[in-house]
Amino acid sequence: MKRIRYTKYNGDLASEMDMEDLLQALSDYLLDSGFRDGFTRFQELDHTLDDLREALRRILEEGHFFDESMRQKLDEISAEGKAEGKMDELIEKLLNRMQQENYISSAQQQGPGNASQVGGQVGDVQGEVRFEVTDKSLDFLGFKTLRDLLGSLGKSSFGRHDTHHWATGIETSGASQRYQFGDVLNLDTTTTLSSAISREGIGLPLNLEYDDLHVHQCEFQSSCATVVLLDCSHSMILYGEDRFTPAKKVAMALSHLIRTQYPGDSLSLVLFHDSAEEIPVSQIARVKVGPWYTNTREGLRVAQRILARQRKDMKQIVMITDGKPSALTLPDGRIYKNAFGLDPLVVSETLEEVARCKRSNVMINTFMLASDYGLVQFVHKVSEMCRGKAYFTTPATLGEYLLMDYMQHKSKTIH
Repeated sequence: MKRIRYTKYNGDLASEMDMEDLLQALSDYLLDSGFRDGFTRFQELDHTLDDLREALRRILEEGHFFDESMRQKLDEISAEGKAEGKMDELIEKLLNRMQQENYISSAQQQGPGNASQVGGQVGDVQGEVRFEVTDKSLDFLGFKTLRDLLGSLGKSSFGRHDTHHWATGIETSGASQRYQFGDVLNLDTTTTLSSAISREGIGLPLNLEYDDLHVHQCEFQSSCATVVLLDCSHSMILYGEDRFTPAKKVAMALSHLIRTQYPGDSLSLVLFHDSAEEIPVSQIARVKVGPWYTNTREGLRVAQRILARQRKDMKQIVMITDGKPSALTLPDGRIYKNAFGLDPLVVSETLEEVARCKRSNVMINTFMLASDYGLVQFVHKVSEMCRGKAYFTTPATLGEYLLMDYMQHKSKTIH
């Protein structure tokens, strides 16, 4: 006979802790972009397991992201004898739990230094065990960012994109129309029977003819291919302000929004600096800033190649930048650079690429994180050529503007 033995529960704090609260507390560390100032909490920490232990120690000692009962238990651990040993044990259990529940994955680095494969500058230390943030963690962080942004906008729910066109479908939101071949056969029974009765009068049997058939109308909902063009030049963390980490969080939130609420849409991510490259959205947490210059033209070229492969009703580029174009890829592969003023060669070639976007019916919406004269001039010209929108914003309000624009983009036509 099978028996179950019950024992006293001793209260494993690592099992009781909410992993979502822990990830939220670690978000600044996990999404570090290379910004350094005297107030950055984790500025000297890298993405190694030893540094993750140190970050966990600081979070547990501060306790700001946990509820009152959890803070009391953490204070008890610190106050008891051999506090360091108990805290170390708790940290190891949390690390094991994060790995077991697939929030992080770790790997031994053998080389003395590896360059980042997704843009920016990332240095590795020989022999250290590094970890990667998994898709599960990125999905959660994107959801949390999205919820915070939508909360600040006063939104409680959202659905698929609507247009000003009508179609036939299951969800009814308008008057009936006469059935035409190819329509979804969602019959408006009342209108169909009324048409037959008005023709034949009240009587049985009631003969229905093809012209009597009426179907419900619903709003035609379109699909969109979006490329987020993200500036990762060094100016994004200069001048005493981190502009890149908020931009990364917005890209993650936009990815979560599209995947969960707009499954017919697509989202791609392109980084541009001295050059430009496409990276998977899942790798956005690993990206840091660098190199120095802003090759907007190359970013637009990469974005257009991505959009050319998409078969969507609408295509758009969402460009997030804080600087005017200052670099250009020449036909022989060399990179021409000039950071002083608006270089005529760089600007003319970049605007020619904007014109190609216009001819391909690609909308360019620009979010400016700075307001210097050269950038404003350039962005106004881009908006005029592509009939797009330009926003002056800050890292704090970037997500609100971007998500407002994305959710409203398909509800109206911009002429």
